[in-house]
Amino acid sequence: MRSFLPVNLLPLHISLSLQVFTIFAFATTGGYSGKTHFTVNCEQEVKNVEPVFNYPFRLSDHPYRIPLCNGSTPNNTFLQGDFSSSAEFFVCVGVFGFLYCTATLILYLGYQNIYRQTSRGPIIDLLLTAAFAFLWLVSSSAWGKGLTDVKYATNPEHLVDSCKNVTCKAGEYPSMGRLNASVIFGFLNLILWAGNCWFIYKETPFHKDPNPPANIEEGGAPGP
Repeated sequence: MRSFLPVNLLPLHISLSLQVFTIFAFATTGGYSGKTHFTVNCEQEVKNVEPVFNYPFRLSDHPYRIPLCNGSTPNNTFLQGDFSSSAEFFVCVGVFGFLYCTATLILYLGYQNIYRQTSRGPIIDLLLTAAFAFLWLVSSSAWGKGLTDVKYATNPEHLVDSCKNVTCKAGEYPSMGRLNASVIFGFLNLILWAGNCWFIYKETPFHKDPNPPANIEEGGAPGP
């Protein structure tokens, strides 16, 4: 996806596409905030409980209280689980991928002659792009598993098990569409960055013919 056209439009278009999908991946994760919901059913009223959670999904940092029907002050209850490592790793890969795309845009726009002056530029570009493709694979897989654990830990049907002296009923499930999209964008980035390796590879000496046919003008006219 960086096979260079005479007007140098293709590498710019691809870098912009990678940049956009990278932004979608880490932005849908990094700014997330949600809440789950269940109710405490007392004889005369129904009390709502809405535990909140957000990025980086250290769920144990978010206390909530389950009201008691006798009017006494309840103790703090905590969501269970710390899934910050996979979420922060995913966002970190996205941020560094965005910075790398920005650097390649600057390189293609202003320093194309330096990039193609030697074979070192395309080779380094190939290695870094392949490394990011691998990181997208690892981080997206880790975050996909982390998201599954977050869904279980914030499931209202699971949270009502913590009700001991009161009757609780599961309420609305937290909205996870944005986080589901982040995992999808992560694997889309894997496909895009891995596919981009082929187009960069075509610009390296590994793909070019090491022994091109001699020019007729250089070799002279063939004999009779």
